[in-house]
Amino acid sequence: MKVNWEGCRDMANKFNNGRRAAFLAGLATESIESTDLATRSRFNFSFFDGVQEPGSCFSALTHEQLLNVIEKIKAYSRSSLLYWQNQRVGGGGLKILEVYGAFPRSSDFSHPKHVPHDVKWARFRMDNLGRLVGFVIPHEYVSKASEDRLFFYDVNTFYVVFIDLEHRFYKTETR
Repeated sequence: MKVNWEGCRDMANKFNNGRRAAFLAGLATESIESTDLATRSRFNFSFFDGVQEPGSCFSALTHEQLLNVIEKIKAYSRSSLLYWQNQRVGGGGLKILEVYGAFPRSSDFSHPKHVPHDVKWARFRMDNLGRLVGFVIPHEYVSKASEDRLFFYDVNTFYVVFIDLEHRFYKTETR
């Protein structure tokens, strides 16, 4: 529900109370339900593995590389994961978000033991070679609750596992 502060603002202006008018002008007018909050993707770093040699840990990134990763994540979080799966870039029309499913057979990385075996591996394109690699929860978990029934699985979250600056997660024939 959107809050209507206009009546309050009009009243403040009517009585020439500049401080009240300035205070009311600074208040948020959007509510959770009136925004697109539910459709925005989320990024979770709790499964991050920065120790495998082909990948990069945060401290190994240059300041510019780290800023680039954060800016891309900020941009990608404005829309749903499904939206990014349908967006293409480059001359070949490669997807921004590619969901592979199983861990790739041809990879310089190995499946970390702390990552569940039944997730869907995926990657976000960051630049020409750079990838943000991780996984998503399969869609059959859309309305499933956790064992304690306190939380629901979120199929709109990308769980970041690797920062792959050299395209070594999913190796193609040309690499």
